[in-house]
Amino acid sequence: MYGHRRRQYSSKEAAKAGVARNYLLGERAKEPPTVWTKLEILYRLRGRLDDAAVKHAIQLSEDKYCSVAAMLKKTATVSWRYEILPADPSTIQGHL
Repeated sequence: MYGHRRRQYSSKEAAKAGVARNYLLGERAKEPPTVWTKLEILYRLRGRLDDAAVKHAIQLSEDKYCSVAAMLKKTATVSWRYEILPADPSTIQGHL
């Protein structure tokens, strides 16, 4: 029925895939309705990740697949950035 499927990951799977956390900073209108007027999304990733692949995946998510971002862009300026952090030593195979 739909052209694509989205995979949902458990927290443990996400950690293995390199997802650390996402953060959202924003500003709302001063008068009702207090819609979002400015949003910044920070994707904080972990592990040995290809910079270009990360950027491309986020761009696809923001511009093509995320219906929430599409709705928010009608009232807000939406920007994003990402950080790639070193791998978590506890997830490295063979770590004691």
